[in-house]
Amino acid sequence: MPERAIRPVAPPGPAAAHPLMPLEVRGVSFVAGGKRILDEVGFELANGARTVILGPNGAGKSVLLRLLHGLLKPAGGRISWAGMEPAAVRRRQAMVFQRPVMLRRSVLGNLTHALAVRGVGRAARSALAHEALEAAGLAAMARQPARTLSGGEQQRLAIARAWALKPEVLLLDEPTANLDPGATRAIEELIAAVEQDGARIIMTTHDIGQARRLADDVLFLHGGRLLEHGPAARFFAGPADPAAARFIEGALLA
Repeated sequence: MPERAIRPVAPPGPAAAHPLMPLEVRGVSFVAGGKRILDEVGFELANGARTVILGPNGAGKSVLLRLLHGLLKPAGGRISWAGMEPAAVRRRQAMVFQRPVMLRRSVLGNLTHALAVRGVGRAARSALAHEALEAAGLAAMARQPARTLSGGEQQRLAIARAWALKPEVLLLDEPTANLDPGATRAIEELIAAVEQDGARIIMTTHDIGQARRLADDVLFLHGGRLLEHGPAARFFAGPADPAAARFIEGALLA
């Protein structure tokens, strides 16, 4: 069954007005099982641009995203959100994984449970959840068990669940991996709507076409190292790093 298009409805709740939360990453490394996954990665994100972390499989993209969210701790270096450690600002963020976790509840119940855990009152909970489902094109499935949704629908539900929490930063790990073009388009539309509501978007992908469509700012990772960082227009016009140039030409990187 093809994915339903996102309906052009208002976002859940009032438009967000979050203060900017600048990010500084200084010499961050991560080691697992004796293998260095990230090696002295450093960059700054000072504006609200949509940032895409691009690179081949195994580049360290997902690990970097988990470090930014405070789910992992670096072996070296420091990550700072407006001068604070990632764990201190985690409630001001939301993260959606490549394979979203669906609770054994209805589609609506997945949202209301997340809002209840965050401390949102019962009345506001219901309104926010229904508005998020409407915006994500899932309102007709509200009573359906979440685990019976298609892969694309589950990912849209995960993004809607995150959006209902009104995060300042939404971190997305390969949100359209293994999805067909229709499902991918629906999710990209939903990401754009979340950004328009005031959330900063930081996402990983190895899909060059998707990065071209979505990125304002590109971080290119390969072999655990940050090889290039800059505006998307400049990056795609001609990367300075040879590996990045080969990657966007479609070459396999060793």
